[in-house]
Amino acid sequence: MSTPAVAMPTPFTVYHRALGAKLVEFAGFELPLRYTGDLREHQCVRNAAGVFDITHMGEYHVSGPGAGEFIHRMVTNDVLGMQVGQAIYTAMCRPDGGIVDDLLVYRLADRWMMVVNGATNAKDWVWLKEQVPAGVELRDISEEMALLAVQGPKAELALRGQVPDAALELSFYRFMEGAAFGAPAIISRTGYTGEDGFELYFAPRHAAQVWEGLMAAGRPHGLEPVGLAARDSLRLEMGYMLYGNDIDDTTTPLEAGIGWTVKLKKDAFNGREALLRQKEAGLVRKLVGFELDGRRVARHDMTIESGGRAVGRVTSGTFSPSLERPIGMGYVESALDRPGGTLEVLAGGTRLDVRIAPRPFWTRGSRRS
Repeated sequence: MSTPAVAMPTPFTVYHRALGAKLVEFAGFELPLRYTGDLREHQCVRNAAGVFDITHMGEYHVSGPGAGEFIHRMVTNDVLGMQVGQAIYTAMCRPDGGIVDDLLVYRLADRWMMVVNGATNAKDWVWLKEQVPAGVELRDISEEMALLAVQGPKAELALRGQVPDAALELSFYRFMEGAAFGAPAIISRTGYTGEDGFELYFAPRHAAQVWEGLMAAGRPHGLEPVGLAARDSLRLEMGYMLYGNDIDDTTTPLEAGIGWTVKLKKDAFNGREALLRQKEAGLVRKLVGFELDGRRVARHDMTIESGGRAVGRVTSGTFSPSLERPIGMGYVESALDRPGGTLEVLAGGTRLDVRIAPRPFWTRGSRRS
């Protein structure tokens, strides 16, 4: 797969090229699919530490009187109850309950920050701009941010001495502002792998000193750069969503199994009435996890059947390096969501037997311990 000419480099593309990474277009950016191999990179994150270039994510600053109330109305989770230095995961819905995006909200002392998916950045910006009230400033700072994720059981060791000691004491979904490898940064104990880790936000002009400093500090602890392919298998082992595959404008947070982000008791927010109706009526379909024997993988958009009848579709599938078996997720009729229940996936001219399995598939990540 060649990289289209329109793909934008990140501040780290020069390093990806020097390392011989296979580069592809993703969310409009030139990003590494892999460096040495998908399995090696996946296991590096599970056993040591990996660094991901996730500069393609979008960032917005929201400030002014009523900024918190505006975000509160736009997302499903409760942001007004957040403390300074806290981040939360949430969905942003349309009035019909469909998911515009899943994102992070950060509460800073003088402003808020919303971190959105790179593939939905343009759509999210239009959606928010249409509804921002007078007196609230919404600013797209995506081009002012470089972003690296350091993930794995040895992530803390890779950063020790290079970030404030207080940053290493942060609990999950907490953050602080401070120096990272000598650069002003937001240091956030967040990630999408199921492992311990941090995400570092800083100005692109500091890209060289942070990347080179991180590589030097992390090398003794086994830190290596990791590409998109391993990032996908890591998040799927945790049952985490990929926007455009597992969730989109046609799915709701309740159907996707992230109803814990939906605070129906809070004041009005986009999608609240539709989600209330859906909850009261009962879900027609649900996103479920499944596993297979052998090595054949169920792929995105394959049909799921029960007794020869189409009952849903696959949203994500991969071979799990940690579990050494194929896993996946897909929407099926709610009545079929029975742990251990069997279904079939149409893969070309063959049928693959799948078993409903609880999520996360991988439960031994360092974040849990």
